[in-house]
Amino acid sequence: MAQVHARQLLGAYALFKDFEPAVLDALLQLSRVVRASAGDILFREGAPASSYLLVMQGKVEILRFGANGDEKIFGLLGEGQVAADAAMFMPHGRYPMTARAQGSAQVCLLGRQQLHECCRRYPDLALRLLAQLSQRVYQRVNEVDWVISSSAAQRLAVYMLNLAGPVGREINMPVNQRQLAARLGMRPETLNRLFSKWQEDGWISGRQRDWTLLDAEALQQVAGDSRRLF
Repeated sequence: MAQVHARQLLGAYALFKDFEPAVLDALLQLSRVVRASAGDILFREGAPASSYLLVMQGKVEILRFGANGDEKIFGLLGEGQVAADAAMFMPHGRYPMTARAQGSAQVCLLGRQQLHECCRRYPDLALRLLAQLSQRVYQRVNEVDWVISSSAAQRLAVYMLNLAGPVGREINMPVNQRQLAARLGMRPETLNRLFSKWQEDGWISGRQRDWTLLDAEALQQVAGDSRRLF
């Protein structure tokens, strides 16, 4: 049953969508489904990159640890999303980041060799993979440019507005405040000052991970016209 679910999710993923069933069968050959508890490491930075993973249930954090032990969250993946597919083609053959279950999770580990063989056998898959990786590079360049050219207040306003969506008010932060500060390129003290000031101004209310937007227009003015997605 788990393998059937994995096949359905893999077939819905943008990279593999609309390919013939034989492609999915080849990708899933020798794959295995793994259950994880909160905090379990699914793969570790620097380890041999033998497989990439498909999230079947729960959430998976993609992160790195700094020299001082602080962690920076680069992404939070949910059901149907894939991690480390790009790592399958890195010359050094090692994971560039760590994957950790945020809570109870179930993932499918798919083999590096099977992905390579499918790219050789199906050129359209290889071209689609190149297009996807190119898009990721473009997004990362935009993010770096945004961090360099924007203020801390702009970055936080954009992040909260994106989480809330076009008509939303309630926000649940997917990471803690230290991780959020690292992700937005600011010091934790700066983040706390912004939260405190915006609460005093009546723009937001809440604490820790749970927030309510009371004045989205004020945050939109802070964000300005050059909003970018994180």
